Amino acid sequence: MYPIVLAHGIARFDILRQLVHQELDLPPNDLEEKLQYFKNIRTFLNQNGFPSVSNPNVEFAGSVRDRAAELKTHVEGVLDQNGADKVHIIAHSMGGLDARLMIVELGMADKVASLTTIGTPHYGSPVADRLVGFGGGKLLKTLQEKALKLDINGVRSLSSEVCREFDEAARNAEAKNGVFYQVYSSYEALEEMFSPLLVTSVIVRAVEGRNDGLVSVTSQMWKSEIIADDGTRKQVPQHEFPFRADHLNQCGWWDAEETPLFSFGENWIEAAREYELKVKNVYLDIAQSVQNIL
Repeated sequence: MYPIVLAHGIARFDILRQLVHQELDLPPNDLEEKLQYFKNIRTFLNQNGFPSVSNPNVEFAGSVRDRAAELKTHVEGVLDQNGADKVHIIAHSMGGLDARLMIVELGMADKVASLTTIGTPHYGSPVADRLVGFGGGKLLKTLQEKALKLDINGVRSLSSEVCREFDEAARNAEAKNGVFYQVYSSYEALEEMFSPLLVTSVIVRAVEGRNDGLVSVTSQMWKSEIIADDGTRKQVPQHEFPFRADHLNQCGWWDAEETPLFSFGENWIEAAREYELKVKNVYLDIAQSVQNIL
């Protein structure tokens, strides 16, 4: 059984928890897992027959290339620790692009048995296009130099132009390597969307239609087949979440918009627990489905 690596997306929202945990040198605890980017998913997989599951911590908002290098370091550490030949990667959002670049450009194709992407902008996102263009580049520079003090080159890595250029550059290698690729997509209506994603959802909808608040279904679904120049073909199974989910929900988090206002009397704690269990079962299904891939 190969180890599983959960690769997170850009601007991980649990960064404050991570920094405090590291600064205080705290041991692993239940609260850490409950506030993790992939909420309780590592523990859930552990409890259901997958003992080696890890959460990398790559650059907060760096470029795909920088994040891919850090992901490679993590994967190599997991392989050494477990004495394994390969890993399975389940990646959310930008994490899927990090993993793809790591595989084809950093010599890791023979170290990855499968890559499953969830909500990944394989063809980029209109949100990144809007930030990079129309004066957004100046805004990004200001945020990087004066406000956030963080490397936010990752936003440029998510533009439609950059993603499509990478997709074409990687096509031959991805068609011919031994990695099994599959994708998962989801979407929600505006009234179901996590409220901070409403504006970005409208931006994406105007250009590409249904989306999870940040990435269109079209971009998430990537392609059903990769075809190399010499005719080599590789099928890419495309899956839809079995229920509605936005970009936050995809990594295990419930939000209040999942429960209609008219159900005020409902136990929201129970609603959250049930919804998050459904998400965790999606990850369990993925983990079980790739186990026979060598």
